[in-house]
Amino acid sequence: MLLTDWLPTTQKEVTLRGWDYLDVILFSGDAYVDHPSFGAAVIGRLLEAEGLRVAIVPQPDWRGDYRDFKKLGVPRLFFGVAPGAMDSMVNHYTANKRLRSDDAYTPDKRAGMRPDYPSIVYTKILKELYPETPVLLGGIEASLRRLAHYDYWQDRLRPGILADSPADLLIYGMGEKPVRELVKRLREGVPFAQVKNLPQTAYLTPDEPVSTDDIELFSFEECLKDKRKQAQNFRAIEEESNKYCASRILQKTGNRVVVVNPPYPPITEAELDASYDLPYTRMPHPKYKDKLIPAYEMIRCSVNIHRGCFGGCAFCTISAHQGKFIVSRSRESILKEVRAIAGMPGFKGYISDLGGPSANMYRMQGTDETLCRKCRKPSCLAPVICKNLHADHAPLLDLYHMAGRTPGVKKIFIGSGVRYDLLLHRYEDERLNRSARRYTEELIAGHVSGRLKVAPEHTEEHVLKLMRKPPFRLFEQFNALFDRTNEAHHLRQQLVPYFISSHPGCTAADMAELAAKTKKLHFRLEQVQDFTPTPMTLATEMYYTGFHPYTLECIYCARKKEEKLAQRRFFF
Repeated sequence: MLLTDWLPTTQKEVTLRGWDYLDVILFSGDAYVDHPSFGAAVIGRLLEAEGLRVAIVPQPDWRGDYRDFKKLGVPRLFFGVAPGAMDSMVNHYTANKRLRSDDAYTPDKRAGMRPDYPSIVYTKILKELYPETPVLLGGIEASLRRLAHYDYWQDRLRPGILADSPADLLIYGMGEKPVRELVKRLREGVPFAQVKNLPQTAYLTPDEPVSTDDIELFSFEECLKDKRKQAQNFRAIEEESNKYCASRILQKTGNRVVVVNPPYPPITEAELDASYDLPYTRMPHPKYKDKLIPAYEMIRCSVNIHRGCFGGCAFCTISAHQGKFIVSRSRESILKEVRAIAGMPGFKGYISDLGGPSANMYRMQGTDETLCRKCRKPSCLAPVICKNLHADHAPLLDLYHMAGRTPGVKKIFIGSGVRYDLLLHRYEDERLNRSARRYTEELIAGHVSGRLKVAPEHTEEHVLKLMRKPPFRLFEQFNALFDRTNEAHHLRQQLVPYFISSHPGCTAADMAELAAKTKKLHFRLEQVQDFTPTPMTLATEMYYTGFHPYTLECIYCARKKEEKLAQRRFFF
């Protein structure tokens, strides 16, 4: 491959392309891996496909003289800030707020290559150096902080991120459609500062007229004084985030207003295919030669087959960023990527994952989509599985079979977490039950790389309800089915369950029950996590406010370090 196969990262690489100017310069908190699993690469390639000249500055040095922010000059259209595929604070700190010693998105796992809150730090630097050039902010960090949110690491409520970041516009969620529309309007001569009614964006303004269709939240200052109001706000935010056609949301912050425009409806299969079919090299930039980037190694032989998750787990940020509606890639697009992986140097014949936010939601949707368009529930699985859900595993099985016949592919493993409640549920349509049974059998017998990940998260009913997770008896059923299938096929495979301690509603007594029940099942717990409050999740709002946003009942939370440590000890 040639150096020019990657988007340029230096002035020398810009010159190699024969360019004397740039339209857009992106600043990323991650190393530059030209792969569809890395947001900066996706947006860079998308802008390139729109005919723009784009460069990426990965992991700029924000200390000293800011030379990394100056080296490519001023773009013709705007700067873009994409802080990283992972929230910077989760990336930097453990649930105990201890500084991590490595970074999976950095060459050789080197720590300290990005600041805390790069969404704020990078944009402040760019505005200090180039006050007249627009800055576009995107990525999961900004997406989850678009409105007032609890910050666990500072232990305080913070306003929408635009109150701290001087970016001109924020794109939330998956950014392909809003970015394309923004470029279209700029080409039509609309000044960047006048782009206000663009779907799936947020902006800060001194004043904004409120229409009858808008949702006006309690102000940031009101929420500071009354946590119950913050809880009420969250319910409105979550419901709007999970509607097919949502309302505009406004929140006053000081003497300004954060305006969040409603998201686009889910993109089409063709649009998702187009995003994955951009000319990625699928490799890290050559500047990282002989250096290990763990996040890349984890996904280099895996394929993402769909977007979105309708599980709505209380502690998960996926629906807040990707939404609950499943958008699946076409079989042709997926198989094309499998063939590309099979043709890569060093490929040993094993696809590590054909999955997504959940392993087995491919092509699943409502039987009657008109009902889905009216629905505002954040989960299709909790408290019970929706009767309108068409959970057919047959298309996924067909995909596994076809991908397995790709020349050079010896085996396909499933590395994403499996929703066993979808497999064990009894549907009114017997055809769905048959496909679920067949999928379960084939998954366990042919697609487990020694260990299969599932996430019961807890054992106690009242905690699981707060988590929006199925009853533990379903895990026990799946565990027994897993063992029987292994025995029938003469396999020695392991089921690896994930559990969480200190989740809102969980007491030390609940953890004692969890320890006893899992010991009875002969599990030696490995995949365990102390609950980490991240912005824009139901569990975080319960943790901060002490109220359940949907019922306003009081919820116990282990907040002190000693309480959290005491719960975690039950795992060991």
